[in-house]
Amino acid sequence: MSTSTLLAVLIPVAVVLILAGIAAWMYQRRRRLQERFGPEYERTVEHTGSRRAAENELRDRQARHDDLDIRELPPEERDRYADAWTTVQQRFVDRPEGAVSQADELITHVMRDRGYPTEGYEQQLRELSVEHGRTLEHYRAAHEINVRSSKGQATTEELRGAMVHYRALFDELVGTAR
Repeated sequence: MSTSTLLAVLIPVAVVLILAGIAAWMYQRRRRLQERFGPEYERTVEHTGSRRAAENELRDRQARHDDLDIRELPPEERDRYADAWTTVQQRFVDRPEGAVSQADELITHVMRDRGYPTEGYEQQLRELSVEHGRTLEHYRAAHEINVRSSKGQATTEELRGAMVHYRALFDELVGTAR
């Protein structure tokens, strides 16, 4: 076999192998993002309009999150927050709207004490999405009901649902999730 024939075979094979390697690397990278962000991955793809833009956004979130000093709560703080949650739940019987609002405030306090920025709801969503993407829908649903409640537009059953949604994120943030 001549050198030119050998090169004519080896070069295309090398190119195909390189392209296959790149495709496998990109697939693994996408899978890691999908696993880390859970449903937030598809939500971001839908919001940005493309996988590439969504993946860039999610990687940016991850980089910002890595710069934060997120910490676990010590046992005494977990106990204090668990007691505060119990109080909020007990208030639900007499004042459901107030209890839902207090649950939202409690979530914000837990986030702050763990090291998350708490300047605004959208920022909270972005920061929480990195480690809590699977429970973020609970937070969105609860927050939406809380906003409607503040306008007098939420039913007691919706408020009860908001408490359940807040509880899912609360348990995960405080470290009491089973």
